[in-house]
Amino acid sequence: MAPSDTTDPRRHASPAHRTGVLPAGFRFGVSDSGYQAEGGYNGPGEPANNWAAWEASGRATPTGSANELWTRYPEHLDAVREAGCDAYRTSVEWTRVEPRPGAVDHEAIEHYGTILRAARNRGIEPVVALHHFTHPAWLGPNFWLRPDAPQRFADWAELIVPHLAPYCDRWITINEINAEVIGSYLIGYFPPGQRFRRRSMQRAVDNMLAAHVAAYEVIHRHQPHARVGTSTYAFWSYDVDRILLDVLAARAAGVTRTQVPAWLTQRRRAHHRTALEHLGAGQTWADHAVHGALRMYFALDRHLPRTLDAVYASPHERTYDVVQVNFYDPRLSRYLRLPGRRTAGHRHWGPDPEHWEQVPGPEHLAGYLRAAAVDDDEVWILENGLCNPVVDGVSHRRPDGMDRPTYLRQHLAAVVDAIDAGVDVTGYYAWALFDNYQWGEYVSRFGLRTVEREHGVKFGELDALGDDSVAAYRALADGLRAGDRSVLAERR
Repeated sequence: MAPSDTTDPRRHASPAHRTGVLPAGFRFGVSDSGYQAEGGYNGPGEPANNWAAWEASGRATPTGSANELWTRYPEHLDAVREAGCDAYRTSVEWTRVEPRPGAVDHEAIEHYGTILRAARNRGIEPVVALHHFTHPAWLGPNFWLRPDAPQRFADWAELIVPHLAPYCDRWITINEINAEVIGSYLIGYFPPGQRFRRRSMQRAVDNMLAAHVAAYEVIHRHQPHARVGTSTYAFWSYDVDRILLDVLAARAAGVTRTQVPAWLTQRRRAHHRTALEHLGAGQTWADHAVHGALRMYFALDRHLPRTLDAVYASPHERTYDVVQVNFYDPRLSRYLRLPGRRTAGHRHWGPDPEHWEQVPGPEHLAGYLRAAAVDDDEVWILENGLCNPVVDGVSHRRPDGMDRPTYLRQHLAAVVDAIDAGVDVTGYYAWALFDNYQWGEYVSRFGLRTVEREHGVKFGELDALGDDSVAAYRALADGLRAGDRSVLAERR
């Protein structure tokens, strides 16, 4: 079965081609990643990734069987359809395909193809990430600091993309470059667990963006029609978010290499004006302080030599096709906290809240999307989800009273507002269909359906709070597809 949209490399539904509330071809989906859902990593005789040492030492809870996606994929995909979805975002795991240098597991490649083919046979459009925070352990804990990282990643893309291209033409090269470098080299939340390593952060971003460009070229060589991007964790702060895409877009905007720093300064000012416009009275001294501090600390506008080499040598003037957004709480000032607390996985403290402490920001989403689409880009929201607190294994309601049905409704209302304003949003993906492994722990609950793990892996019909979030999501998707805005109305 051939993927869709095979005629035009820039073809996509725009707000000008609307069938009602949504653009034609708008996708509703759910998201996960291979390491968080498949099971079968880092145990005896299993493929080992860069989290293996942390799992072995107790610094991270072992993933174990996770959600058994690898063996129970038909059940997972049926559940995607039951949620009213026609799209599914996941990742293909380099670790499983190449568990040792040069030792390619062709059966694993075939199995990934089987999963994607099964999705298409159910009317589900796959979106596949080539890297979602994990890589083979044999590449080392500081893989993204290695000079050969971009070429290694291009080789990985060359290995896997031709095999999956018959089933997939929507790709994420690298998931959340900004979150990965912050987690790895600023707050120590991800392996290698280092903190306040400014130069390492700069070098990792440079190598990761150069690797993205290399993978973009590989994908488009095999699939000229493909839609390719690198997803970012949504932050209002330009220097840890939008700057990554602007570097990739500079050449297409007619900016010479020597003009890039000045152009990025102009873009930063425009971005922060938009942030001020949409945050309005909600903008605090902490927001301004964070913007300024991050600009000085990251200083990416002058520390991306390998990326600029790749961008200006590429056969493609612009090296992303779609803006890919993971939206939770975009205000970095609300992530600040004092030292002394430990993360949910009992690792080093960091300036980040527990997942359930994130403040839902539907009131910021429409404005964020307008800023993200500054160049009239197509936008996919590839992650958006709510976590509830768990104490001694028991889920509790959030202190703010937010539940998942309300969260979904409010964020989709913001998506519709953005579309009404002319933003080309063509997909919304909820994180996640099932509760899953959350980077060191199973405590956090994001699923539209809960998972009980005491006696095997058992999927519940309701979420961890007892709400029928699947039915709520399905009703929203069906209603909006039918042009019924009333499904967005507040329920009393």
